Amino acid sequence: MSDAAVRPADLSDAAEIARLQRDTWHAAYEDLLGKNALAELDAADLVGTWTETIDYPGSQVYVATEGEFTVGFCVAGRAPEGEVAAADGSLPDDAVATGLIATLLVEPRWGRRGHAGRLLATAAAGLRADGAGRGIAWVAQGDHASLGFYRRAGWNPDGTVRTLDTGDRMVREVRLTGTLDLALA
Repeated sequence: MSDAAVRPADLSDAAEIARLQRDTWHAAYEDLLGKNALAELDAADLVGTWTETIDYPGSQVYVATEGEFTVGFCVAGRAPEGEVAAADGSLPDDAVATGLIATLLVEPRWGRRGHAGRLLATAAAGLRADGAGRGIAWVAQGDHASLGFYRRAGWNPDGTVRTLDTGDRMVREVRLTGTLDLALA
């Protein structure tokens, strides 16, 4: 394997992150999300969205590379109250010290090479440096690969679910939570 690394994204990465998102969603999530969601994704100004995300205060965006190729990305930051709240709206005692992995994506052809683990460990270190003590992530219940990945990292469902309407179907997501004290094996 070529040299693999994770680094903070900069504005010059926005177009490649947009390409990775578009290609990965088409390859891995069409059955889960449906054609309407993918059509909206294709019509969106993803480069502009990713430029704003990379530049947004408090947002931590990382890219995984292998050799000269960008192969994945992760977005993390402080979890908004709505993301960390229980189903009844109540907040846990550690709400202000909870980080959110908003997205973590590795292009399928680069899978099973440790990129997702490096992205999660790097994002966890960044969240810890910002004062977070634990992390959460929302994963589609039908995304068995991502659920398995987070479980191997020690993150587990906390019993909270939500349903998103993609325009074609309803997608049920489970909230996972776990430690930010992650280290690569």
